[in-house]
Amino acid sequence: MTDRELAERCLKGDQSAQQLLWKRFSGVMYAVCRRYFARDEDAQDALQEGFIRVFRYLDSWKGDGPLGAWIRRIMVNTSLNMLKSKAGKVTHIPADSMVDLSSAEMDVLGKMNEDDLVQLIQRMPEGYRTVFNLFAIEGYAHQEIASMLDISESTSKTQYHKAKGWLKSRINGLPDDHTANG
Repeated sequence: MTDRELAERCLKGDQSAQQLLWKRFSGVMYAVCRRYFARDEDAQDALQEGFIRVFRYLDSWKGDGPLGAWIRRIMVNTSLNMLKSKAGKVTHIPADSMVDLSSAEMDVLGKMNEDDLVQLIQRMPEGYRTVFNLFAIEGYAHQEIASMLDISESTSKTQYHKAKGWLKSRINGLPDDHTANG
């Protein structure tokens, strides 16, 4: 069944189509939500809330792109909204050292299995994790991230660089409490 056919059946109230949509996309979308939250329960809440929005606003999907991409955007936005409501907004972390990962450290990241990498990202402080996910994984520009999170573009860049420094320290085997502010 195509995305268009599935969406049309869901809009007509076909429960088997709604279950199929859930089965087709819930695993991937859970992984999207999980990247934003340290706790599994929060990711589950975001997934549930996100699918409520998917079904509520499915009629606004125009079919000009893949249904999965449209759902993914809803999951990212739902996760961000939940983070904002929990914490007000992403905490500003002042810029001191801008740390880049070396090619050797990038090689280590590339060789990690997906579960280990996800677990490492989940251990990041919330501000780092949010910006890292939006920039490095979702592909948003810092200007877009700043707008989404109601922070400055320089704060977004700083958070990203701090996240890379955090990753570098973990790759080099330093404990979680090694870096200041996170």
